[in-house]
Amino acid sequence: FFFQASNPGQFENDSDVLWQRGHVPETIVYHGRVGINTDAPDEALVVCGNAKVMGRVMHPSDSRAKQNIQEVDTNEQLRRITQMRLVEYDYKPEFASVMGIKNT
Repeated sequence: FFFQASNPGQFENDSDVLWQRGHVPETIVYHGRVGINTDAPDEALVVCGNAKVMGRVMHPSDSRAKQNIQEVDTNEQLRRITQMRLVEYDYKPEFASVMGIKNT
């Protein structure tokens, strides 16, 4: 991610004060929602288009972030799964068109 201000340490207008230098070198912090190719992000980061990652993506469900991983009783887990509510759905057309989803 790259961000450049015309005056180092200064920003163009009052709305830019949400951008701050991070505590870690070469980082920038924004307290709010960020949209790439959208001016209406509804999550912390919304990317409308392809994203290229040159490195690793770490996610809380990644095994590299866990410890004490143990096998579970599969019969008990299957019993719990049968109690789950399973649904089918179609995306709302207005959401699908904004997100570029062809098959709703």
